[in-house]
Amino acid sequence: MFDQALGRLHSLGAGTASILPGLLVGLVVFGLGLFLVRGIRAGVTRAASLREASTGSAMVLGRIAGGVSTLVLFLVSASIAFPSVSAADLFNLLGIGGVAIGFAFRDVLQNLLAGVLILLTRPFRIGDQIKQGGQEGTVEDIWVRATVLRTYDNRRILIPNASLFTDKIEVITAYEKRRLQFSLTIGNGDSIAEAREVIVRALRGTKGVLADPPPEALVVGLGDSGVDMAARFWIDPPRRREAVDSLDSAIEAVKNALTEAGIDLPFPTSQVLWHDQTEETDGDRSRQREGWPAGTGGGSRPRWVPERLRQGSPPSPGRPQ
Repeated sequence: MFDQALGRLHSLGAGTASILPGLLVGLVVFGLGLFLVRGIRAGVTRAASLREASTGSAMVLGRIAGGVSTLVLFLVSASIAFPSVSAADLFNLLGIGGVAIGFAFRDVLQNLLAGVLILLTRPFRIGDQIKQGGQEGTVEDIWVRATVLRTYDNRRILIPNASLFTDKIEVITAYEKRRLQFSLTIGNGDSIAEAREVIVRALRGTKGVLADPPPEALVVGLGDSGVDMAARFWIDPPRRREAVDSLDSAIEAVKNALTEAGIDLPFPTSQVLWHDQTEETDGDRSRQREGWPAGTGGGSRPRWVPERLRQGSPPSPGRPQ
């Protein structure tokens, strides 16, 4: 028994001595590689900052790059420390674990990847005003998992990055200039050319309206109460506050100018004609006039209401009561 124990200790010591040099070399490589990982992390963070990413976003990208570099360094060091374990075995083990983790954290990883792609491709930037679905506001920050949106009424909305990357996004402040328009209706008896001239002149004198591209007034249709027109103009910058103020000033200026010029701004009206179905001509298309009595004096006598109906008898079938 004693000899067997000594033999096992001897074999264990020999095995340890055989793997010790490789283990030491692997640890040295891993330790030196950490400095390289730190440099990669700082470089990615710096590059992201130069691409106008926020401080938090740049740090997140740097951490991701550092994590990937550390994983690669670990695999290389492990293959050096344990020569019997090939890199293929390590990658197979990593692949099995990655599949398990992917199923468990599918949504998290999806948002993570979408966040990285948004930070790299930059479909919008910090400070842009965007609209996605029913949410609209200013982008305050772009995290790896979600994008922080501040609405115009001062609420914070977190939108998952996967939704922003796959769905349609309207970037309101993508360009320097923005076109606004509003609809109006002038009377059928008014001159379209005169109304167009008055509208354009009023828009040119409105604060915030650009002279180039010039404002315009277009006829868009013939409405129920008049001629439908659209007043269009451009503003710069294209942000929400400026758009609201400019639209308010433009509508007020155009309305006052049209009123001073004597151009009518009619409102919708309706004419309701009541048809008396008890009149004598009801059903007679040769004499019936919808909505107006058929007789010229003394009123019209109901032709289908017999005397017995007034005494409580049931009416004839097929006639309205």
